[in-house]
Amino acid sequence: MTDANAPAACAALAAEGLSDAPLRLRNLCKRYGGALVVDGIDLELAPGRCHGLLGPNGAGKTTTLRLALGLVGADAGTVELLGHPMPAAAAQARRKVGVVPQVDSLDPDFTVRENLLTYGRYFGLSGREIDARVPELLEFAGLAGKADAPVQTLSGGMKRRLTLARALVNDPDLIFLDEPTTGLDPQARHLIWQGLRRLIARGKTLLLTTHFMDEAERLCDVISVIDHGRVIARGSPRELIIGHIEPHVVEVFGDALAEWKVCAAGLCRRCEQAGETLFCYTDSPERVVAALESRPGLRYLHRPANLEDVFLKLTGRDLRD
Repeated sequence: MTDANAPAACAALAAEGLSDAPLRLRNLCKRYGGALVVDGIDLELAPGRCHGLLGPNGAGKTTTLRLALGLVGADAGTVELLGHPMPAAAAQARRKVGVVPQVDSLDPDFTVRENLLTYGRYFGLSGREIDARVPELLEFAGLAGKADAPVQTLSGGMKRRLTLARALVNDPDLIFLDEPTTGLDPQARHLIWQGLRRLIARGKTLLLTTHFMDEAERLCDVISVIDHGRVIARGSPRELIIGHIEPHVVEVFGDALAEWKVCAAGLCRRCEQAGETLFCYTDSPERVVAALESRPGLRYLHRPANLEDVFLKLTGRDLRD
């Protein structure tokens, strides 16, 4: 689905009874200097779902989150967060919102428990209320037994997990997750994914930005792909894969790649070269694999298409800084 269809999609969501949408963005625009960073974004979240925002660096994802939270004002369009207009009623809306920023902002002079206690105070929670939540929060983050550990003694991954736990201290209805698992090892990522699924099962709504396509595929019910400040595609992970990419990919690499590239053009629907790898997109992988078997100078990997293939097709393979 292209950006031109985004308003229609939002209207369809409303028709399905999503009048209680935790977050609504309507024709949202924001300029910095002369650059239009957010360009007419429409977005409506369904309660109890995980909605992903995917896009290359500089696509407008973080600015969109800042606009949604009322941290900056829009140049055009409207934001409604948990029924409150933003940024006019930001203080009321944020009482039931959790935020995991890209960069951790823990207090290095406090213990784990003290970080949670201090953050909970911002929401008007009593020490007793926060203490009652600490064991559950630490279990969620895989930090059980670390309540009295000074933050300075934690590893980078532990600090990231504590930041995730801190975002839940006020039992939020809507949670903003800006690249939440960056810097985590695979075990910790899977632990956090399990915790996020439990939150969704409890009716929490998540808005997730991530550069890990497997994370988006596992967690997101709906994904909006953003580039140059606009929504260029929207749908479930499966819908995006089916609608935008061939079903099979054969990755080919080796010394004879140049010769093979000429042959592949007649076997595949589409080929793209990135560095020393040729990506062959096809409906009939058997033909491609059979042809490769007779070429000992080449190696290959046959796999089903995934969300990363869609992302690269829509946004390009060029590096963004």
